[in-house]
Amino acid sequence: MYNKLRIIYMGSPGFAIEPLKGLFERHDIIAVVTQPDKPKGRGLKLQACPVKQWALEHDLPVFTPLKVKDPEFLKKLRELSPDLIVVCAYGKILPKEVLEIPKHGCWNIHASLLPKYRGAAPINWAIIRGEKETGITIMLMDEGMDTGPILLQKAIPIEEEDTSITLAEKLSKLGKDAILEAIELFFKGEISPTPQSEEGVCYAPLLKKEDGFFTFDSPAIEIERKVRGLLPWPVAHTSYKNKLLKIFDAKVKEISSKDVPGKVLDVNEEGILVQCNPGSILLKELQLAGKKRLKALEFARGQRLKPGDLLH
Repeated sequence: MYNKLRIIYMGSPGFAIEPLKGLFERHDIIAVVTQPDKPKGRGLKLQACPVKQWALEHDLPVFTPLKVKDPEFLKKLRELSPDLIVVCAYGKILPKEVLEIPKHGCWNIHASLLPKYRGAAPINWAIIRGEKETGITIMLMDEGMDTGPILLQKAIPIEEEDTSITLAEKLSKLGKDAILEAIELFFKGEISPTPQSEEGVCYAPLLKKEDGFFTFDSPAIEIERKVRGLLPWPVAHTSYKNKLLKIFDAKVKEISSKDVPGKVLDVNEEGILVQCNPGSILLKELQLAGKKRLKALEFARGQRLKPGDLLH
């Protein structure tokens, strides 16, 4: 059996905490590298990312370099002499100078079944594009964007009710299991890096605010996928009375109607039923710019919305 590994962990958001916990329990985390503190909230006070907060609570050394190529930072990494660097949603591409530091390379915990959904937002795009399954890939990193050889993959189904938030929670836990298993199998000599297939490559680019925009002249299923896939940001949105209208919860309804897209078909305790093209969608939770986030019936009452009205 191999000894505990000396690991540098690089990650930033909450998604990266579960794998860090697992490695912390099983191995020697000699340092944690995260994104620098960023201004947040109305007061724009500097706030540490979730991984940095967790690391400090557990008395781990933390580095937050502005640039990964910073000579002083590279010197510190080399002095630490890690067996392995594990990366999970760190948020920066690692240069060759970092990739060459650890004895056994840099391993990435990526939230898709590569070569599908290379890039920054694989969880969101898998839902938006209607995938039936996704998973975790443990990959030996190279200088490309998620192009390195694969060590291990674990798949899970994407449930009909999954949002990007619930799916991220599942994949974070799966990432913990996958990285621990990959380390164990690798050091037993039972797995080795396998080049990625050239078939099935697709990308999951960083989300932009405009990715959330839709009109009701779209298929109901596409709108629902945007609603589920774009939480907590940028949130699926359209316009109503020339204002931004965010949709936080919605469900496709199999209602056959040839009404004008955007027409309100029904308003009840379940929500606001709206004609799409094709199909119809039940809006369950909404927020008009400058107003509170509301359940659909409360929103409809406030806006005096009734069947026959147009939601645009």
